[in-house]
Amino acid sequence: MSEEHDSEFVGSAFETRAIHAGWEPDAETGAIMPPIYASSTFAQDAPGDHRGYEYSRTGNPTRTALEDNLASLEGGSHGRAFASGMAAINTVLNLLEAGDHVVVGQDVYGGTHRLFTEVYEDYDLEFSFVDATDPDALREAVTPATELVWIETPTNPLMRVLDIEAVAGVTHANDALLSVDNTFATPYLQRPLEHGADIVTHSLTKYLGGHSDVVGGALFTDDAELDERLGFYQNSVGATPDPFACFLVLRGIKTLPVRMDRHSETAMGLASWLAEQPAVETVHYPGLSTHPQHDVAARQMDDYGGMVSVELDAPLDAVETFVSNTEVFTLAESLGGVESLIEHPASMTHAAVPPEQRRQNGITDGLVRLSVGLEGVEDLRADLQQALSEAIDG
Repeated sequence: MSEEHDSEFVGSAFETRAIHAGWEPDAETGAIMPPIYASSTFAQDAPGDHRGYEYSRTGNPTRTALEDNLASLEGGSHGRAFASGMAAINTVLNLLEAGDHVVVGQDVYGGTHRLFTEVYEDYDLEFSFVDATDPDALREAVTPATELVWIETPTNPLMRVLDIEAVAGVTHANDALLSVDNTFATPYLQRPLEHGADIVTHSLTKYLGGHSDVVGGALFTDDAELDERLGFYQNSVGATPDPFACFLVLRGIKTLPVRMDRHSETAMGLASWLAEQPAVETVHYPGLSTHPQHDVAARQMDDYGGMVSVELDAPLDAVETFVSNTEVFTLAESLGGVESLIEHPASMTHAAVPPEQRRQNGITDGLVRLSVGLEGVEDLRADLQQALSEAIDG
């Protein structure tokens, strides 16, 4: 059950709100952390007369604490939590009707692409995938039937940075909604609502949870009417998180600022080092001055995050050897945890995208994605060096 977060909360710093927003110590017990309200239903004083909660699919106190905390961090007035990031994305699509058109940034997570093209196209929604870094291409893709523009920034996995304000201008000129997936940046580094987004999406599984031990998703908006519609689908469809999952994400958020500072610092160091390696053709990291949208990132983001992608100048078998032979980096999908992960998008996270479309979008067989964790940068660099040597030099 989402409500406006506490406007009387004292403390403006992000770090303070990450720890305190959405919850005060329990009045009866003094508990610092919100309890895990493991109750499926709640007593009513009279038929229909409840104390804010009636059934845990509809609302749960632990979930409310999470939703209010995150809404504060995103700078929104309303937040909704879900059982997964895909459940949150699906809820945005629930706003549409048969015949509607959606413009999508071409470089999106493979699961998002699959949901759009293999599920919702069957319900007579039309999707156009475009290079949303190009305002002219975006403008040409929008039609009178366009009701939603969907973007990620930075994108997964090519780390393209989209100018949210420019995209919002094109979107709103057509009276459409703009939804921004902010998973890679987190609200610590970027707040899309400040730049004109209508809805912000997160996979809570990633940096917000931060410990690779929980799956969740969330949506945020400043529009009360839009939030009410999202809440209707949240409750009706029922893809809501359990109280323990909400508790785990709340625990993770308390250290989000210090974790993101370290993720960003280490990723920048590795990206700079990787750019000097002979076997690396291209490094995709918005913190590098060579990144095509570095200026946009510098203006729109507070730092550049912990995700780095590299294009290896090597055949597929060498690329597979590289990702399979790291020892500190773990070969696994997902991202944003304290441990470093490495993956091959073409055969893992983006395998659902048709090969021809993957290549057109720049997701080649030589592309490798790194989720840079909190280990020592020297160990991570040495690990990548030995794996590269094994793959390239044999």
